[in-house]
Amino acid sequence: MKRLFIDTNIVIDLLSRREPFYDESANLFSLADKKIIEINISSLTIANTSYILLRQTNSKKAKEILRKLRLIVNILPLDDKIIGLALNDDSFSDFEDGLQYFTAIENDQDLIITRNLKDFKASKLPVMTARQYLETIK
Repeated sequence: MKRLFIDTNIVIDLLSRREPFYDESANLFSLADKKIIEINISSLTIANTSYILLRQTNSKKAKEILRKLRLIVNILPLDDKIIGLALNDDSFSDFEDGLQYFTAIENDQDLIITRNLKDFKASKLPVMTARQYLETIK
């Protein structure tokens, strides 16, 4: 089973029903729910997603949404090693992207799914959009 590391923007597309990206993110998470793929996210994604959800709804509803998300994803730890790798790598101008990338690397992910391909141009892992990945498995 493919281990997909999902960037925060894809999670927010799904949970916020952000158009025009909602359908492709929903299809991706549906595959995980059916155990066709394994979806992994960083613990940082939970924090960032919570922040966005709290701007759209109340705390109780945001936590309810995140509890449901946890049922179909694996949450990968963000530790001192990953922070050090991201701080010492100049190929990522955005520190958060570096944290995401090294979380994927340190946890042996098969590929990264993001909407911002340019942010991961230095990646040693394959990087695709949700739409690109879905097209490869049709």
